[in-house]
Amino acid sequence: MLLNYNPKQSLPSAKDLPDSDDTPVDNELQNYIPNLLQTVLALIWSERMDWFFGVDMGVYYDPNEPAIVPDGFLSVGVPRIIDSDLRLSYVLWEEQKVPILVLEIVSHKRRKEYTKKKDFYAEMGVLYYVIYNPLRKRKPRLEVYQLNNGRYELLEGEPVWLSELGLGIGREEGIYQGIEREWLYWFDEHRKRYLTPEERIQQGLEQGRVQGKLESVPRLLALGLTVQQIAEALDLKIEQVNSMIKK
Repeated sequence: MLLNYNPKQSLPSAKDLPDSDDTPVDNELQNYIPNLLQTVLALIWSERMDWFFGVDMGVYYDPNEPAIVPDGFLSVGVPRIIDSDLRLSYVLWEEQKVPILVLEIVSHKRRKEYTKKKDFYAEMGVLYYVIYNPLRKRKPRLEVYQLNNGRYELLEGEPVWLSELGLGIGREEGIYQGIEREWLYWFDEHRKRYLTPEERIQQGLEQGRVQGKLESVPRLLALGLTVQQIAEALDLKIEQVNSMIKK
């Protein structure tokens, strides 16, 4: 793998290389889950420009070998955007940074996620290797490994805390793009899940509705209604009504 190279070698650039291996995914989750993580991360790290999350993108580690194409990967310490443009692929001899996290989604068609790919990512030096297998019934569906002395060690707990990223990753039931099922999400240090863009919008709308109801509390009080009656009429908690009265 080439992280150090002589420019005189005239190695191919990202513009010269295919951006993927043109192999279609055999499970929609292989697109949905990495895209969800990428989208939420863009909200969490909205003020940072030193990271890149690739989805189904070729990672070139050797100019004489085809790219390896994880379902998703995260690199930290690289420009979010290169030359005011988007990446076509991720070329190690240009980026000078090995991805810190790689994600693989297992489907009915196994792709050696637990064997060959795992060994390869360890050799590459990827710190966190995440495998999500929604088909498992008895064994854990989510496994997160951390590289230690060249070998991957399984991290315990869920959500799994990734200390080098300051993020946790784990499973939870939710709705994404109208689909209700188990998804992978980012979590904070208090094990609280970060919201998706759709959930943030819904939360904002709900807060607006509640605020509108609260603003009518003084008028209803003036009409002689009790706190209990106001709460029932507006479908609010008594504590919410009392907090408005105290303002």
